[in-house]
Amino acid sequence: MKKDKVKELRVKSADELKLLSESIKEKLEHLKFDLKSGKTAAIKDIRSLKKEIAVILTIVKEYESKK
Repeated sequence: MKKDKVKELRVKSADELKLLSESIKEKLEHLKFDLKSGKTAAIKDIRSLKKEIAVILTIVKEYESKK
């Protein structure tokens, strides 16, 4: 994930980030299903989505620890 993307995420509120992580998790579920059914071989996309979720949740934890 690029540093610019992380900077964009840090500007958002914790609630926005939680909603974003939920939508990314849904995309991840669809990609996993497509991978198992043989429709796609998007392992790289799955990895990048997992990393994005991890970054988002890390930022949310930082916000919560500051309170």
